Amino acid sequence: MEEEQDAHHRRQICNNCDRPNAICLCHVLPADLIPTNTKIIILHHPHESRHKLNTTPLLTKSLRNVIRIPARRILRRHISTVGETSSPSPPTIYLFPSSPSSPAITISEFKSLNLLNHRDISNPPPLRLIVFDATWKHAKEMVKASEEVLREAGAVRVCLDTEIDASVSGGTIYDSELVLRKEPFGGCVTTAEAVARCLGAIEPDGEEIEKKLISVLKEMVRFQSKYLKPMKPRPKLLKKRFQNQQPLEQE
Repeated sequence: MEEEQDAHHRRQICNNCDRPNAICLCHVLPADLIPTNTKIIILHHPHESRHKLNTTPLLTKSLRNVIRIPARRILRRHISTVGETSSPSPPTIYLFPSSPSSPAITISEFKSLNLLNHRDISNPPPLRLIVFDATWKHAKEMVKASEEVLREAGAVRVCLDTEIDASVSGGTIYDSELVLRKEPFGGCVTTAEAVARCLGAIEPDGEEIEKKLISVLKEMVRFQSKYLKPMKPRPKLLKKRFQNQQPLEQE
């Protein structure tokens, strides 16, 4: 009897989108996986993969040329996981904000540079895009641990055209609609948003691809917001922020 009751209360999962039936996204997922000229590798931190608001599954259920690798750093064998028949191998970029020690160029700047030696603008050369999906703390660690392999692959560090502003409280480009996981700084976005905007800039039909991916993300947020409590600032973070804002006492 107890087993029957447990089975009754257990959430039923959709076989297609792997989400609970109450928040199934099949009605907004593309009927056919979206093809892209860009080959995408998502390095997925083990902790992030267990988060119920993780957005990487939206990408793997929507895009054809994407592979998810559960790991804390990228290895040489990961670079060759997304195979290519062309020689030489396609240019590799990895998406991460710029820093003083590791500057990045914007994705728009990279697109312009990549097209300089390619005559057919309507059919740009293929790219390999590496994305790190984790909390910002873990993502920084993953990038640092992967730097040697990225250098060997000739990977270029690129960032979105929107600048990261540490002085501004975090949000997203859909701040009024995507409020479930607040980003640490202004300009930070979720993995799905970042990939959507990146593809929007570098794919020939990028605007349409970005639109489709964002529509899936918006629907996930709409469903999920019904079951989550509003976010509240953590006291320790508020205290630390208040202390940082205090002027230094004059001796």
